[in-house]
Amino acid sequence: MALRSNIKVIYSSESLPKLQSPYLICGFPGSGYVGKMAVDHLIQELDAKHLADIYSTSFPPQVLIRIDGTADLVKNSLFYLDRSSSSDENLLLLTGDSQPANPDSEYVLAEEILDIATKFDTKQVFTLAAYITGLFVGKPRVFGTATDADIVKSFHERNISIMDGGSITGMNGLLIGIAKLQGIKGTCLLGETSGYVVDAKASKSILETLISMVHIKVDMSSLEKRAKDTEMLIQTIEQQMAGRGTKVSEGQQATIHGKSSDTGYIS
Repeated sequence: MALRSNIKVIYSSESLPKLQSPYLICGFPGSGYVGKMAVDHLIQELDAKHLADIYSTSFPPQVLIRIDGTADLVKNSLFYLDRSSSSDENLLLLTGDSQPANPDSEYVLAEEILDIATKFDTKQVFTLAAYITGLFVGKPRVFGTATDADIVKSFHERNISIMDGGSITGMNGLLIGIAKLQGIKGTCLLGETSGYVVDAKASKSILETLISMVHIKVDMSSLEKRAKDTEMLIQTIEQQMAGRGTKVSEGQQATIHGKSSDTGYIS
């Protein structure tokens, strides 16, 4: 595909790790940073190793200033967890600074990511996203869809609300859709969020659900602290809204109950 010339993949080593059918778990930046925060937490807590950086001319034309003061071109990055010597699952973890700016480039990037994943005989793709309601909630629900009917049937035992309509926009939907065409199972888990704040509570909800599905153990204490910070921020916003006499609109109420005829799931 000609557009692939707009993508450059730089591996951290000339030799690839010998992973045995890893899960691919993706967290792109989006509403509330729900998915990205969850995957970044996995990378940090599991001490995942860097595999490759993916650059694209469809990403915003800018560099990001890192915490150490260095500047780096906007990119997506792949990390891996090799547990071949144990009974634990191997993982490929994708995090990104940005999603592509146009549909054609989204398809190209999705194919490139899956091409890398197939080098390791990836068994299943997970994308983590946001289910936007416009409302603040005490305990975010987890919504889900999958390309395999048996996976969807298993959602009930994990307290995942099955999506029965609408769409998932961007890379979170596209990746599992293309994965299905390539014979790879795909699942998208979406954490309920207002869409107004960086929502660690929603990230924590989907991550707890995910780790039960891929059978890994992760220290959640630092994400729990961020979730409490989110709760404090939400309480402050609610107090400010109450002071102004602001009420939830009918449109917001309809969205959370899924009654709007044009409801979409922007992730």
